[in-house]
Amino acid sequence: MKYNLEVLLKDNTNFTAFLHTKIKAFNDEKSNHHKDARKEGAVQPISIIVSNDINRWIGGITAEVYWNWLELNDFWFDETYRGDGLGSTLLEKVEAIAKQKGAEKAMVTTFEFQAKTFYELKGYQVVGAVEDYPPGSCYYTMVKTLS
Repeated sequence: MKYNLEVLLKDNTNFTAFLHTKIKAFNDEKSNHHKDARKEGAVQPISIIVSNDINRWIGGITAEVYWNWLELNDFWFDETYRGDGLGSTLLEKVEAIAKQKGAEKAMVTTFEFQAKTFYELKGYQVVGAVEDYPPGSCYYTMVKTLS
């Protein structure tokens, strides 16, 4: 069998799209869960936007519900609004919405310098850690059972 190797040291969007398409097709063939998640409406987005008194965005949270899981994607708000329970309020609200949508568990990834301690206080447990990523820190996957 003959083949050629080509090394690229820059982005090639066509090749990236080709690989993503092939991986999705493979996953769909091997996992009904993956296939079902690609159906219209299967992934249920949640966005909670926090604005200040002049209607300027100061933060919020984005997440998705699928496979009976809540996956937290982005969660941030301006430092001047931190420390007064706003983060807890947002997390509780997104978890409650997710439970209404059928989520039984929640997952988030975070770096050591971000919000690991916050999530632990909210009942999330570390199920995976990548040490020294980035160098001198750690990257965590955390989960929680929503009750």
